[in-house]
Amino acid sequence: MDAEDLLRTLVAIPSLSGQEGALADHIASFMNAEGFNVQRLGDSIWFEIGSGSPRLLLLSHLDTVPPCEGWTSDPLNPTWEDGRLHGLGANDAKGSLTSLLLAAKELAHAANPRMPKLAGTVIMAFAAEEETEGRGTQAMLPHLGEIDAAVVCEPTGLQVCTAQRGRMVLKCSAQGTAAHAAHARLGENAIHKAARDIARLETITFEPHPLLGVTRPVVTMVQGGRVRNQVPDLCEFFVDIRTTPNLKDEDVLARIMGELESTVTVVSSEYSPTATQAGEPIVRAALAASNTTGAIGSNTTSDWVFLGDIPAVKAGPGDTHRSHRPDEWISKKELEAGVAFYVDLARAFFHIKDSEKAPETVHA
Repeated sequence: MDAEDLLRTLVAIPSLSGQEGALADHIASFMNAEGFNVQRLGDSIWFEIGSGSPRLLLLSHLDTVPPCEGWTSDPLNPTWEDGRLHGLGANDAKGSLTSLLLAAKELAHAANPRMPKLAGTVIMAFAAEEETEGRGTQAMLPHLGEIDAAVVCEPTGLQVCTAQRGRMVLKCSAQGTAAHAAHARLGENAIHKAARDIARLETITFEPHPLLGVTRPVVTMVQGGRVRNQVPDLCEFFVDIRTTPNLKDEDVLARIMGELESTVTVVSSEYSPTATQAGEPIVRAALAASNTTGAIGSNTTSDWVFLGDIPAVKAGPGDTHRSHRPDEWISKKELEAGVAFYVDLARAFFHIKDSEKAPETVHA
């Protein structure tokens, strides 16, 4: 099956987050028929190519978000037109899935005893529920064995991301005193207090990161007031902060709390920012495979956050700006470039790791 047919098949199988079973079934059956030993945990699946160390993880996800408004075609009836396939998840991240599955077949030839030996193990893993809480990757990781490095396969235009933003969500509560609207001076208007805080937040910036730039808090929801003729005694609003590796969460929180009149509580901070040093073999291998000399940062979160201390990069075919939007698409040219990229990256990584081995001591 070529890239066009495989992608069309994968996109046509609905796989909303938490409902990935049919897609996992199809990929497992397809890859088992190709001679791979597919393992499964829930609706997350994985298999290995090669043997021994080092062990390289290529990680992507099976799930999609629900289709949004504005599609001009059926998001689950994908069609190729002018070298592009439009469909739900085509870009994020079934394009990466397609490239990975075809790359697996190429790498498996290198693991054939009659072919040059693959100098390590590639673990290809496809997680469920990445678009929601990352439960698939978190559950799967303990079953994957030792991992020396990883690639998180998301649409980046095959540019190599070595830093990724985190996410902190705050709930801010402005307390006031209720009063009749006709006697507003007897109360304290919580909405007015919240409005002052929201205006302050618009002026706050944090120290920029060299790849990710400046961090700014963003107000995403506001709720206040009970009835139209009463001074409100409570107004609550939520703040989304996309943090960077050079910032400490506690410092960000302390700054916000010090600037606002409202009471501030942390709703979520599980998605920490991540970064990998430029000298790591996985970074060097990815840059070599992409034919670029400089890394970039990624503003979106991903399952990278669950990899802990494993050196990792984020890279894949497609464009992050097409994700979660109407008429999402990816091109045949991008898919084919993705296959070559993942194959070249794995080989470059194994070569770099092999070259770093200490030479054996020769005794006279």
